[in-house]
Amino acid sequence: MNALRPPRAPLKPLDDALIELLGFATALSAVEWVSTFDADGRALAQDFVSGLQVPPQDNSSMDGYAVRRADVVQANGQALSVSQRIAAGTAGTELAPMTVARIFTGAPIPAGADAVVMQEDCELTKTDTGDTVRLAGVPDLGQWIRRAGEDVTQGAVVLSKGERLTPASIGLAASIGLHRLSVVRRPKVALFSTGDELVMPGDVAPEAMKPGAIYNSNRFFLRSLLVRLGCEVTDLGIVPDRLDATQDALRAAAQDHDLILTSGGVSVGEEDHIKPAVQSLGSLDLWQIAIKPGKPFAYGKVQGAHFIGLPGNPVSSFVTFLLLVRPFLLRLQGVSDVAMKSVAIPAHFTWARADKRREFLRVHRNAAGGLDLFSNQSSGVLTSAVWGDGLVDNPAGQVIQAGDMVRFISFSELLA
Repeated sequence: MNALRPPRAPLKPLDDALIELLGFATALSAVEWVSTFDADGRALAQDFVSGLQVPPQDNSSMDGYAVRRADVVQANGQALSVSQRIAAGTAGTELAPMTVARIFTGAPIPAGADAVVMQEDCELTKTDTGDTVRLAGVPDLGQWIRRAGEDVTQGAVVLSKGERLTPASIGLAASIGLHRLSVVRRPKVALFSTGDELVMPGDVAPEAMKPGAIYNSNRFFLRSLLVRLGCEVTDLGIVPDRLDATQDALRAAAQDHDLILTSGGVSVGEEDHIKPAVQSLGSLDLWQIAIKPGKPFAYGKVQGAHFIGLPGNPVSSFVTFLLLVRPFLLRLQGVSDVAMKSVAIPAHFTWARADKRREFLRVHRNAAGGLDLFSNQSSGVLTSAVWGDGLVDNPAGQVIQAGDMVRFISFSELLA
């Protein structure tokens, strides 16, 4: 009589798995200084404090005329003489009473002036004795004036440790005079795939493919995702479906990398060697997540290096990378905010097949402001991730009726 098989451990909920995973992701300690020009996407290793205020003085936000509001006593048709001209980068003199200063965007407001009238609201008259401007109305106090320090105050923390730099924050760094920034070094990631069925594009022509062979698409999009996240990637290619070959690949990858990332071989079949290989060289701390697609996910350690194993099916690999690997890598780089952001959008489809696992459905925003569902949600259909522009985060056991509000996660958010 066969012995009873021990009960299978319950699948780990995604939120619990992510908390555990991020708990293992201690920020890399090495820091480097890079040109502000080259800092896009990098994580700051320290706070940066502004040594000046921005703007440095009150300045005009319009091309027009700087005036003393008290001098404009007529509601319509007040005429004042032009006493000076102030361009950006030059300083004017104190504004004489009953005169205006011709001023351009970014130019400092002269002493005495307390409003700017845009040139479209002025009528200029030129004479041999000087220019006169007729104002269309009485300006509001302070109109079209950008106040000193309204953007940045001196001594303020402008950029914070753990912040991931964007083009806007790089511009802000430059606005306070920072030409170099201290950032966490890039994670070193070793990438390989397992599977005797895998073939590289270019090695075999489509018409010459053997039965059961498939092109290794995962290797391409995973490398692209890693590069987007600022990683230094070592591509170790395709590893044969053998335990010894998998162990050798893991052992070599652990020598000089922060993370080993694999796809395939993390299920429970006889040809899936990742789990025993990792356990023989280190530890396996997470195994299988209660999500669809992407259940076969693994995290562990191999001789000091982090290990993450992704499913072999391309959509499963793609989705689990976005949901789990992306925040892990950001946290390795010291980024503090790695939360997945979603918005409520109406479903313009029906999903009647509720699953016991939390589902991530590939959808596309339509012109009517709702979401359309890709017709085939199989984990092997990569076209769904190309057609779609995001995921619906659907709770376990939940059906969706047309018109229901659902949680939408944009690919533009996850691929940034």
